[in-house]
Amino acid sequence: MTMKRIVIFTGGELFPEFLEALHKDDMIIAADRGALFLIEHGITPDIAVGDFDSITEEEQQLVREKSGRMIVVDPVLKDWTDTEMAFETALDHEPAHILMLGATGTRMDHTLANVHIMVRAMQRHISCSLQDKNNLMMLTTSEAVVEDHGYEYVSLLPLTPEVTGINLEGFQYPLQEATLRMGQSLGISNKLLGKSGTVSIDSGLLLIIQSKD
Repeated sequence: MTMKRIVIFTGGELFPEFLEALHKDDMIIAADRGALFLIEHGITPDIAVGDFDSITEEEQQLVREKSGRMIVVDPVLKDWTDTEMAFETALDHEPAHILMLGATGTRMDHTLANVHIMVRAMQRHISCSLQDKNNLMMLTTSEAVVEDHGYEYVSLLPLTPEVTGINLEGFQYPLQEATLRMGQSLGISNKLLGKSGTVSIDSGLLLIIQSKD
């Protein structure tokens, strides 16, 4: 049976309000310092994974005691970031959806890498979104419903050289059979007219970003 949703708390920038996104039946996977964040807020991660080089030995012991399962890897020999390890662990459980929290921040390399790993979920037919205090991101290769989650803007960015056949319904600036190419800003700062809108495309990979200042 397919698990409904897995929520990943990364070792990046995390805030207490992120806990409000949790549902009762979510599986929770924590990457490195994300496990300590959860435990400090009274939440037990189902799985904690990483090299845990960002927390003390005493904090590591706390994570070991308070997590359902702890997977520790060598910080030198590992090939993946802690977030990627958590993501691969989530994929192994084949959920319907993966939500990543705190996967953006001051390290642009990590931020872009975390946006790109969402592609791997799509290849497995698993929907995925990435959320922080100011942004909610998801990908589509066909059609996506964009719901009003309190963000002011909706922007569209191609993650392939071009995205064709773009149609928007329920947006302030509609598009019909439009094409977006990398480097173009046509899809920036649109707005929903109501509670939801629909984005559909014919080809390519489209990044949908809901954002606020």
